[in-house]
Amino acid sequence: TDAVRKYAKEDYGKAADDMSPQDLYAYFVKRVKTYLHVVLAFSPIGDGFRQRLRKFPSLINCCTIDWFREWPSDALVAVAEKFL
Repeated sequence: TDAVRKYAKEDYGKAADDMSPQDLYAYFVKRVKTYLHVVLAFSPIGDGFRQRLRKFPSLINCCTIDWFREWPSDALVAVAEKFL
């Protein structure tokens, strides 16, 4: 609870000192819902992808799908040099 309380103090100030464990848990869940992002990467080639989509339709209904094409090698080098 102390690790969560540290972040609660940033949002609530001294009031975080009086938060119960249930309040801290609710605060933790709220932050997870706000800040947790999950990235799934699947190859669209072959039957495996199609079978997963049939088993788990929420992969289409509840997700944002970004289709990326192959990057030119000079673009990959430019991004790597800038950020690495």
